[in-house]
Amino acid sequence: MLKTLTLKGVGPATEFGPVDFAPRLNFITGDNGLGKSFLLDIAWWVLTRTWARGVTAVPPLGEKKASIAYAYGKSTPGDFDEVSVFKRSEQLWPLKKGRPAIPGVVIYAGVDGSFAAWDPARNYWQDSDAADRPKAFNFTPEQVWSGLDGPDGVRHCNGLIHDWVLWQRGQDPAFADLVKVLDALSPSGLEKLTPGQPVRLGRDVKDYPSLHMPYGQDVALVHASAGMRRIAALAYLLVWTWREHQIACEQTGRKKAREIIFLVDEIECHLHPQWQRCIVPALLRVMQALTGRKVPVQLIVATHSPLVLASVEPEFDEEQDAIFNIQLQNGQAHVAQEPWAKQGDVVNWLVSDAFGLRQARSLEAERAIEAAEAWMRGDKAALPEKLRTQAAIHKELQRVLPGHDDFWPRWIVETRPDLAAGNTGRA
Repeated sequence: MLKTLTLKGVGPATEFGPVDFAPRLNFITGDNGLGKSFLLDIAWWVLTRTWARGVTAVPPLGEKKASIAYAYGKSTPGDFDEVSVFKRSEQLWPLKKGRPAIPGVVIYAGVDGSFAAWDPARNYWQDSDAADRPKAFNFTPEQVWSGLDGPDGVRHCNGLIHDWVLWQRGQDPAFADLVKVLDALSPSGLEKLTPGQPVRLGRDVKDYPSLHMPYGQDVALVHASAGMRRIAALAYLLVWTWREHQIACEQTGRKKAREIIFLVDEIECHLHPQWQRCIVPALLRVMQALTGRKVPVQLIVATHSPLVLASVEPEFDEEQDAIFNIQLQNGQAHVAQEPWAKQGDVVNWLVSDAFGLRQARSLEAERAIEAAEAWMRGDKAALPEKLRTQAAIHKELQRVLPGHDDFWPRWIVETRPDLAAGNTGRA
């Protein structure tokens, strides 16, 4: 599993890290633009020696000693660490030759619908024929559905639309795996992702996979919701990656992967709240459903969703899980591991250090409540313009808060006598 990452002279800060990853669940929170996706890209690179989407991280001009340091620990003895110093003349990050292969599969789900997969049986760089092998399988959103060809014309993947229908009609074991993975990734109740019968669209003779909807219709997957398509694409890539990994292991006599690492950018993207609170526990279970055995899973997730964090409270184990927060400090991004504390509900998560809201309300409601709190503690210097009197604050609270808001009892108890007496607090 990936253990640590430390960046110097590259990324959102002069020094970024160290980030000491936990062996199972890792959540990365923080505002937009502070480096969550960049951290995932670097994690993908150190694990696979390839760059996600083919884009290399380049240090700013003038930076002479940019470096990426990392440590990796196998599920069996044989840990190693490494430091790469950027070579500007060659525009690359060199790594030591002869580095041992990681024993697991790595999958990276991008927020834009792209996917990448790295398989030690198919992409390992030390093989004698490595030049003839792809360094990784990088799918654009379109290629996930239509298929992936290599630069030499070799067909690496037929794509979701072709394989799903082929597996289903041929009663291939891969389709049974797909059904199991879809079930594992679905929330409970009526929203289970269940394959329907293949369908045709208009005059097109091409058959498309479908989902059986809770209202009784089989709807072509290409017409399903964005959230359903994202989960279906993830399920397909998991099945395809593991299936091809097994075939490659049989052909080469290699042992099957002993672990899997998921990198997921904004895991909640397109998902309804009831799906958001199921996706992380589902990913922990999905490899067991796919392989029939317990495979160690390390999950590194960037998220903006308090519901995702709330969903793992029953399972979070500080011995093997961690949460990191990226904040702006003195003009630079700073990443730090946060102490784990159950927050109970989503509102409490929103106002926790992980997300940093002062109020889980609108900006106007936040300003009105902060003005009311300043008034109640007698801090009139903290009152904003247009909210300098008790009457003005009360009127604004009435405008922005619902009648059942939890703040009303406190405000009314402390101010009712003054309001009843007509004391507006004008200075």
